[in-house]
Amino acid sequence: MTLQELRLQGGDVLTPAGLERNGEIGLAQGWISAGGSGRAVDMSGYLLLPGIIDAHGDGFERHLAPRRGAMKQMAEGVVATEAELAANGITTAVLAQFHSWEGGLRSPDYAGQVFAALAEVRGDLATDLIPQLRFETHMLDDYAALPQKIADWAVPYIVFNDHLPHDRLAQGKKPPRLTGQALKAGRNPDRHFEMLLEMHRRSGEVPAALEALCTQLHHLDLRIGSHDDQTAQDRATWRARGALISEFPETQEAAEAARAGGDHIILGAPNVVRGGSHKGNASALDLIAMGLCDALASDYHYPSPRRAALMLARAGLLDLGAAWGLVSSGPAQLLGLSDRGDFSVGKRADMVILDRASERVAATLSGGRLSYMSGEIATRFIG
Repeated sequence: MTLQELRLQGGDVLTPAGLERNGEIGLAQGWISAGGSGRAVDMSGYLLLPGIIDAHGDGFERHLAPRRGAMKQMAEGVVATEAELAANGITTAVLAQFHSWEGGLRSPDYAGQVFAALAEVRGDLATDLIPQLRFETHMLDDYAALPQKIADWAVPYIVFNDHLPHDRLAQGKKPPRLTGQALKAGRNPDRHFEMLLEMHRRSGEVPAALEALCTQLHHLDLRIGSHDDQTAQDRATWRARGALISEFPETQEAAEAARAGGDHIILGAPNVVRGGSHKGNASALDLIAMGLCDALASDYHYPSPRRAALMLARAGLLDLGAAWGLVSSGPAQLLGLSDRGDFSVGKRADMVILDRASERVAATLSGGRLSYMSGEIATRFIG
């Protein structure tokens, strides 16, 4: 349902200038307006914030494939994903899908199914869903066909990562959990191990192949990023290839190099909520305190962006405007979405309304379309 023209009054509104107590915000035909003659809705007791823009998340996997082999209604899974996104105040979401040697839900064939399901239903949904491809750098045999696949899938954003266990493979040792991983991918474990060894052996071919591939991808006008940068040299190398987004840098060194080079930095909101990385990497809290973050992403947990931003403000590490900017205006900028991210007049009416006391999501609007509403606030809109 699109809310045509409304004046939301009496709530606390996070404007570009800061938090306005007992403020007012106008909506008209899906955009933020300067006011007008629309019906007034009492928002006292609520906090009105720009809609959350999730720059990277793979929590949708459990909806598209809730159990192994249960992937017959993937379009319905996308619809279920949107429901969870909206319930967590997310109005724009990047869905990060693997194209990996790991197989199963991360296989190239499965990626094609996911992007097809997304294309089938995304025009019917209120939440703006953006496909992202996460490509494993050592899949050299897939390089030649990749640009055409990306064009066919209408994917605007690619991120490169390397999950090969190189240390173990260099010693000729089987990685932990290899058998289970192979069986999930439908492969014989010995054959799976040999495949990993062969990709590791060809590591010397990867840099030149990546240079050529990234040159091709730039002609498709893609956003390009790298994942899990560890060193300043990693970041410099990726920047030279045109990958100007650093997703989840694992060290302070890599994050500082990204900032020095003018690159965008995405950190994990669950890292903030947990108080640290579950893998022992750099603490997102520390990096944020040093100004080394442009966006907080859900990663694998859709409630975390809202919770992380509010935690940062409550702890006094950032004021509410700056903290919420990490889940709204910051990600909008790095994704090139100039039509959203704050409540400037003329931008999309993307909004999350929180109960002031509980800080739970009461309603979510994306482009002025109601994507989620629950509880007492519904009587105010309908009444």
